[in-house]
Amino acid sequence: MSFFPKQQASRQGAVQVIAYAGTAATIANAFGPETYQIRLCANSACQYLISEAANVVAATVSNATFLPANVIEYVIVQPGQKLSVIQAATGGLVTATNGTLNVTELS
Repeated sequence: MSFFPKQQASRQGAVQVIAYAGTAATIANAFGPETYQIRLCANSACQYLISEAANVVAATVSNATFLPANVIEYVIVQPGQKLSVIQAATGGLVTATNGTLNVTELS
């Protein structure tokens, strides 16, 4: 796959909202055929993991990327992938609470 730089503005595609807690939750639909970038924002700290739809790997506090609460993050993905999310581990630094992650597909 060739390099796909993050754009300042992209066309908005499908939006999926995922409620998460102490066990991993996965988006219902794989990313669309023209999705090469997603926008993430959560209302509480969480950790997310992107994997192939055919072999979804559940996010855990040890294998997933940390996303602070109320921070917008852009991530480069491939069509057909899926995202799994779990509430952040506490470790004394973050309050682990249930939340909602908004995933917007961009093309």
